[in-house]
Amino acid sequence: MYKNNRGFTLIEMLIVLMVITVLIVLIIPNLSGRTEEVHNKGCSALAATVQAQVDAYYLDEGSYPTNLDTLVGKYISDEQKTCQNEKALNYEKSSGKVSIPDE
Repeated sequence: MYKNNRGFTLIEMLIVLMVITVLIVLIIPNLSGRTEEVHNKGCSALAATVQAQVDAYYLDEGSYPTNLDTLVGKYISDEQKTCQNEKALNYEKSSGKVSIPDE
């Protein structure tokens, strides 16, 4: 029939599937433990961003805001008051410092 019988054999396909399966088995456990670390780094970055906006408010108004709600609208969005783990950022009015929630 056909003179050119090029293609993959069943054994070659099984070997490729086995290699892919081994790679997946090795990679997935390493990724699953990183969620908490990613949330913590994201929360630290959010605190730094909000701190920059507190400083911008201080430059504009001459005093620190009474709370983070004062910044909502012009400086930050309502979602920027909390981290992804649903913990609200800490804010100290006297020094104008924003920090991440304690674990």
